[in-house]
Amino acid sequence: MTRFLVNISILVLLSFPTSGWTTEQIVVGDFSGHPTAESLPDLWEPLLFDGIKNHTTYKHVADGTTYAIRAESSNSSSGLIRKISINPATHSTISFSWKIQNILESANLADKIKNDAPARIFISFAYDSEQVYWFERMKFEASKIVYGEYPPITTLTYVWASHLNKGIMLESPYSNRIKIIVLESGNSKTGTWVSEKRDVFADYCNAFSTETVPMISGVAIMTDTDNTARQAVSWYGDIVFSASSPEKEPFNSKPKAGKRIEIPQIDNP
Repeated sequence: MTRFLVNISILVLLSFPTSGWTTEQIVVGDFSGHPTAESLPDLWEPLLFDGIKNHTTYKHVADGTTYAIRAESSNSSSGLIRKISINPATHSTISFSWKIQNILESANLADKIKNDAPARIFISFAYDSEQVYWFERMKFEASKIVYGEYPPITTLTYVWASHLNKGIMLESPYSNRIKIIVLESGNSKTGTWVSEKRDVFADYCNAFSTETVPMISGVAIMTDTDNTARQAVSWYGDIVFSASSPEKEPFNSKPKAGKRIEIPQIDNP
């Protein structure tokens, strides 16, 4: 992503909740359960950004014995989103799988002009006026006037980075309301499906130094190469939220702009 408006677009487009859920599992991305004849699974939509002409291509494909979303980016940027409301207090664990074909040699998530990644999963959180000061509240009110809805208050991003060390957390160079957690990094696992499991509630508390987590308002996937002008291919498997929560370690450090902090890892399922 190359512009601040791109980040605003993500926040706005992820801000429209659907209905709440109370089941033990919430399958947000049922990619394996759809036939390849469908271009995109139900309830997922393209996420396009103002000022970016080249869009990443997303296709629902067969990969071995399962189905997944294949993303191909060539000097491009766009994503897929699902607008959904989830209570992280009752469904705190996210499980998903992903695979990449290659990393981006010149990418750097801490740098605005090199901010590309072969694979990302965004989780946005709904706006709550009680969690912002009056000046910020005015900004959210202005956004509502422009876009018709409040943008999310914060975004948590799980990333397969090209070079950053696995297990670090950093603040987005675009906004202190966007935190990045590096789950995988480098090319040692290219061509291999990797399963992830994270406690979103705990990760949010760690990232934003709080004990209160807003409602989740949306989930997005994105492969982007517009800043590095390179190519990347990745695959995304099913995305599921569950009521059970993996064990976690206490973590109280507050990230500052550009600061990278080691975070406790949760074993993959």
